[in-house]
Amino acid sequence: MIDFNNKGFFKLKQNDEYAERVNDLMIDGEEIISAYKSMRDGVVFTNKRIIAVNVQGLTGSKKDFTSLPYKKIETYSIETSGTFDLDSELTIYFSALGTVRFEFTGKTRLTEISQVITTYVC
Repeated sequence: MIDFNNKGFFKLKQNDEYAERVNDLMIDGEEIISAYKSMRDGVVFTNKRIIAVNVQGLTGSKKDFTSLPYKKIETYSIETSGTFDLDSELTIYFSALGTVRFEFTGKTRLTEISQVITTYVC
């Protein structure tokens, strides 16, 4: 499982590469909203869950996929980018897991992700 306290993992930039990597994990009716990549790892937001991909080992052939269903979210917060701070953040509080924080660089579709999460939280 991914170490969600490792802040370096979560400097994410939009990239569809990881959307292709999780295709085999998708269920009927599940659609990808957006996909992001850090140095090696990635995160895919679907209409049902978050799939975090942790690439392991020197060759990167071993991968850990962590499924974080929206229905387990207790609350969340979004910090948008500003004039000098171009990063935005999504902090999610999961029951039985704790806090997960994602940091995004560049343009992100956090409003769309927020709308999907809200349908499950409310």
